[in-house]
Amino acid sequence: MVKYSEEFKIKLVTEYLYGNFGYPSLAKKYNMPSSSPLKNWVSSYKAHGMDGLKRRKTRKEYSVQFKLNTIQFMLETGASYQETSDKFKMNNPSLINRWMKTFSEQGIEGLEPKSKGRPSMSKKPNNKKKDEKKLTREEELEREIELLRLENAYLKKLRAFRENPHASHEKHKQRWHSSLKKKDSD
Repeated sequence: MVKYSEEFKIKLVTEYLYGNFGYPSLAKKYNMPSSSPLKNWVSSYKAHGMDGLKRRKTRKEYSVQFKLNTIQFMLETGASYQETSDKFKMNNPSLINRWMKTFSEQGIEGLEPKSKGRPSMSKKPNNKKKDEKKLTREEELEREIELLRLENAYLKKLRAFRENPHASHEKHKQRWHSSLKKKDSD
């Protein structure tokens, strides 16, 4: 959903350029939380005319080289995101911000286009056993013993619970009461 319509942007930009209001007073007049978007709209309008205020209907794909050029320009000149977007005829300065962040975290690989949509279903079988390292016979036996011990402990607890299902509940009650008594004595 678009936060501000094109008509609204045009109205505010023309009111700023041909009126007697500054950024803060115009933002206040139209109940905007900040004057920053208005500054960006005016700058885009000055650089690109009406096209600077319009939202693109389709997403534009930028090459890795273009992204690197914008980042390099910004780093070398110290230009702001808005100034950089005006220089490269872009109407979305936050996109450059995203590129900068991705570049600093992932390098050039992060700027490459990513495949969209769901990955295709693979016909390959799951080869989890290949991923597991080969165990020696002794390690396999130790692993089996550990699994049997766990199973045995589980079955013992299950049998005890079946014989007296309330025993576990009573144990927790006793612990709870004894911890209350400790708190009261403190």
